[in-house]
Amino acid sequence: MAEEKNLIEIKNLKKYFPVKTGFNKYNYVKAVDDVSFFVKKGETLGLVGESGCGKTTLGRTILRLHEPTEGQILYNGEDITHVDMLPFRRKMQIIFQDPYASLDPRMTVGDIIGEALDIHKMYHSKEERRDKINGLLDIVGLNTEHSNRFAHEFSGGQRQRIGIARALAVEPEFIVCDEPISALDVSIQAQVVNMLEDLQIERGFTYLFIAHDLSVVKHISNRIGVMYLGHMVELSDSNELYRHPLHPYTQTLLSAIPIADPKLSRAKKRIILEGEIPSPMNPPSGCTFRTRCPYATDICAEKAPELKEWSPGHYGACHNLDKVNG
Repeated sequence: MAEEKNLIEIKNLKKYFPVKTGFNKYNYVKAVDDVSFFVKKGETLGLVGESGCGKTTLGRTILRLHEPTEGQILYNGEDITHVDMLPFRRKMQIIFQDPYASLDPRMTVGDIIGEALDIHKMYHSKEERRDKINGLLDIVGLNTEHSNRFAHEFSGGQRQRIGIARALAVEPEFIVCDEPISALDVSIQAQVVNMLEDLQIERGFTYLFIAHDLSVVKHISNRIGVMYLGHMVELSDSNELYRHPLHPYTQTLLSAIPIADPKLSRAKKRIILEGEIPSPMNPPSGCTFRTRCPYATDICAEKAPELKEWSPGHYGACHNLDKVNG
């Protein structure tokens, strides 16, 4: 089988937000700080980490909803870091986290889904527009009569389906799924995840799936990236990451996954991190994780570790991987 091409390639991407600290004085929140990775066509790359680690900012910066501070964004080999994004909006879409805030309460469902069709002029008649909207509602498991209703008339799970239909309207290739199930009931989460997987099989979508629930990410992702305070600290094949987590932060995250079996749960050792997450406005020198890391040494304060290949396809950013995995 021929190797899949990289659809998305990110090189040394940075996104800093200025924060006023006094008269004509600014500091910067380093939300995304020198991140590099790629996403192959047709695969799902999961992105995990604590709240505030920069996952959502990274996803939005790739789509240029935030303008990057530094670095490069390549789409299908083409540099899109500073180009007009309108032609690429058809190819790159996002499913937002909050199905309550991301839908305009003044618009009908039909108009919410049809807005992108209008912008990109993807129909030749009103009948074709209506048929496309009805077809999209059918794909996400909603009825055609729902198109004349407003968003507040739907449950959270139904609203998220409307958000997915809106993302699918322009027939994209790449979709950023920004914690698309975190605001939903557990019973609904599995339905939405299964629907995203089915759509990927049918239409060959490429996903960047952002979440903090590691068990969901394992289920849907081919590869997983782990972020901490704006940095990518580990990147690996999904099964490999769960079997052999390299970075001490990844090991901590995996130790927190609950196990349904009480005996196994009691036997499992939970790793508890000391200290608070540092401020992204004033991160520690060198390795940003060192203030909470049990393996930290002098070099960790002096120099930021690079994301290096530890074994084929498995990358870790840590000065002491030998000690951590000894």
